[in-house]
Amino acid sequence: MIWGLVGASNIAGQYMIAAIRAQAGGSAKWVVSGSNARAQDFAGKYGIEASTTDIDTMLSDPEVESVYISSTNEKHYDQACRAIAAGKKVLCEKPLAMSLDDAVDMVGRASEAGTLFATNHHLRNAGSHLAIRELIASGAIGSVQSVRVFHAVPLPEKLQAWRVNDPVAGGGVVLDIVVHDADTIRFHLAEDPVEVVALTRSAGLGQGVEDSVMSAWSMESGAQVQVHASFTHRYAETGIEIYGSKGSIRGRGVMTQRPVGAIELMTDDGSKSIDFDIHDLYTRAVSLFDAAARGEGDPAASGIDGVKSLAVALAVLQAADRGNRVVVDYGGL
Repeated sequence: MIWGLVGASNIAGQYMIAAIRAQAGGSAKWVVSGSNARAQDFAGKYGIEASTTDIDTMLSDPEVESVYISSTNEKHYDQACRAIAAGKKVLCEKPLAMSLDDAVDMVGRASEAGTLFATNHHLRNAGSHLAIRELIASGAIGSVQSVRVFHAVPLPEKLQAWRVNDPVAGGGVVLDIVVHDADTIRFHLAEDPVEVVALTRSAGLGQGVEDSVMSAWSMESGAQVQVHASFTHRYAETGIEIYGSKGSIRGRGVMTQRPVGAIELMTDDGSKSIDFDIHDLYTRAVSLFDAAARGEGDPAASGIDGVKSLAVALAVLQAADRGNRVVVDYGGL
């Protein structure tokens, strides 16, 4: 499949181009960036044939079948809508949009156009999380009572920029990290958060956006979820803990783009280390997207998955701003 990349981003360069090329016939032909110099430099660095600052120029190329969007968050809606209108298949980074209405609209447009639209939630592609999901689904820990997510990290300087200084572009830890946590919880528990409370903090990493958040969610089943996400914690460990009526699961070092970490299952029989498959998260995501484009199954995370993860993140921001509980609005989905 031939792709056009919208956004000369770190994630595209570090992960997605290799994932695209790992597929049979996979090729990244175009890169689109707001800066002509950045587009040309990116194309030269990664061996991409064509570059432009005009997305419509790329979309007019009949060879381009799919578009991967990893621009800053406030641009996703317009760029995705243009790609959908051009008849392209779309894989969009999270959050899908800056508002719930826009996210619902872009997914609706893709459905009406009959084109594939998916969200690039990487964590559900990790071997670790696939193993955790299988343990829960198999009943290994009984019914889930509560979950704790530790996703406080030091944001690398090269990734800071708009993420810590630009609320208009969708900066802040909630839209950057909590959306992933929301998708991961939904993936594991196969249900949606209903209500959230939250506190945010700005520790001075940037200006105008939150860089830390703690939130608590109630699930449809009554299970409770606690999430800690941050850009400022240099010495914190990431992980997820799921506590059930018959046991618990501890995942350490698994909230990451890399295929690493450890999983431990604890039951009345004692503690057991759980093996899981080691594979590249993004290669799996692109492989499933390609298969879905051929009519073989579904992408790893659908557009609706992207809408719902955004809905939870927006509810967390709203709860922190209002100082009270907020019911999650899923836009009718």
